[in-house]
Amino acid sequence: MAETVMRVIGDTLSGADLNAPLLEVDDLRVEFQVRGKRIPAVRGASFTLEQGRTLAVVGESGSGKSVTSQAIMGILDTPPAHITGGRVMLHGVDLLKQDEDTRRTVRGNHIAIVFQDALSALNPLWSVGFQIGELYRVHRGLSRADAKKRAIEMLDLVGIPDAKNRVGHYPHQFSGGMRQRVMIAMALALDPEILIADEPTTALDVTVQAQIMRLLKRIQAERHMGLILITHDLGVVADVADDVAVMYAGEVVERAGIRDAFKRPAHPYTKSLLRAIPRVDTVGQQLEVIRGLPPNPASLPSGCPFHPRCFAAEDKCATEVPPWLEPSETHGSRCHFAEEVYADER
Repeated sequence: MAETVMRVIGDTLSGADLNAPLLEVDDLRVEFQVRGKRIPAVRGASFTLEQGRTLAVVGESGSGKSVTSQAIMGILDTPPAHITGGRVMLHGVDLLKQDEDTRRTVRGNHIAIVFQDALSALNPLWSVGFQIGELYRVHRGLSRADAKKRAIEMLDLVGIPDAKNRVGHYPHQFSGGMRQRVMIAMALALDPEILIADEPTTALDVTVQAQIMRLLKRIQAERHMGLILITHDLGVVADVADDVAVMYAGEVVERAGIRDAFKRPAHPYTKSLLRAIPRVDTVGQQLEVIRGLPPNPASLPSGCPFHPRCFAAEDKCATEVPPWLEPSETHGSRCHFAEEVYADER
């Protein structure tokens, strides 16, 4: 298995190293140039994904989660978006230094993405079978008949009933949950090593959400993929994630294993997100909320960007940029007072 992966990735990326982390994002920076202004969207995001593990990237809307995923995939619209710094390492090779032909080969074959709005992501003019089969025709050189067979297999894999007949149906003929399954089938068609699921359960009811997440976890386990789950739903994170990266104002403010993230969160933002989760033991009580709104990326507060909303903020939070404290490989936070949490870990 390892030799096969090494040969395939070696055909795409010269210098790939299977002993390196599967994916390593290091100090990634993305900005948008709008009307002559440079607006930072991602400000030094860093995290690592290992094979077979699930990394949840969480945070409110506008925190930079989706922009980070698009930068990893190499699908940012340029202009207005520009990657201004950092590295995206796949098996030790920096994707940001590769030419577009190489990036195009990496997409789908090694890294794939499931978008949150399946109806918009699917082409309404073509059947779902044609759209899945196109991946096999373009990337694998299969005939139309063979590509259709593979499309039926993928639809069956993701639980589409009567896949043989439904392969010729169009996106509007599927429910929201079924369309999301089709998107997952397209993302998995070329057997990628990494799957990025960007809010895959948005606008789906709770029952269908659970079905989609179970499907992703089952296929991940079968294929031993790395999974990046982008979400704001910490309930989903608790069920499926191994590691968590919490983003705020374009930067990762906390990284931890799932147990530490929920039991010993070190950043006040992470604590606030957890307190805002509805719980069965607080029925009838007022739900806690995070006061204020996320900051405008074009005019971020000085010091710690979270300090205007932070319940634990002190004077220096408004003037001093907090350091990144990482006493262990599994837990780190960008907060002046994180050492109070870490004291128990030493």
